[in-house]
Amino acid sequence: MAATESAMLALGTAAPAFSLKDVRDGRTHSVDSLAGPKGLLVMFICTHCPFVKHVEQELARIGRDYQKSGIGIVAISSNDADNYPDDSPEGLAAQAKRVGFVFPYLYDETQEVARAYDATCTPDFFLFDGQKKLAYRGQLDASRPGNGTPVTGKDLRAALDALVAGRPVAPDQKPSIGCNIKWKS
Repeated sequence: MAATESAMLALGTAAPAFSLKDVRDGRTHSVDSLAGPKGLLVMFICTHCPFVKHVEQELARIGRDYQKSGIGIVAISSNDADNYPDDSPEGLAAQAKRVGFVFPYLYDETQEVARAYDATCTPDFFLFDGQKKLAYRGQLDASRPGNGTPVTGKDLRAALDALVAGRPVAPDQKPSIGCNIKWKS
């Protein structure tokens, strides 16, 4: 299991626009339709990655816990589904149902959205403030498959709580670590 770190896009970067369909209901979503008054959390995840499997229950809890916080939440999968069929829209929809995701789960078939966000791994987190400027990009917490550290979402939750409270997010952020995005040839 090779680990790839997130690229750590510059804080203050504007949220790149996108228009993608939800794998569950076919509805199209965009940054503007998803962003709440306090911000938007964009998570690049997938079905097959052991790092995502390790944290997917916490991602579902975050979705529920922050559902009415004023921060929109969305998951996007950009993996090559031809070579990784578990990451097909059908596989993603099954994961969303199994885990209980309450947020839209979008499929980036062209991989243009992942490239626009400079997403490099799954999971990779991008939290934008109410002005759609990047306030946090980093790890969920210090837990990794097999390291014995409990999954708490501590780092991402601290950033979410700061935005909800109208406080600045601490700039000391550690990169997320996961499987590399499966790019098309």
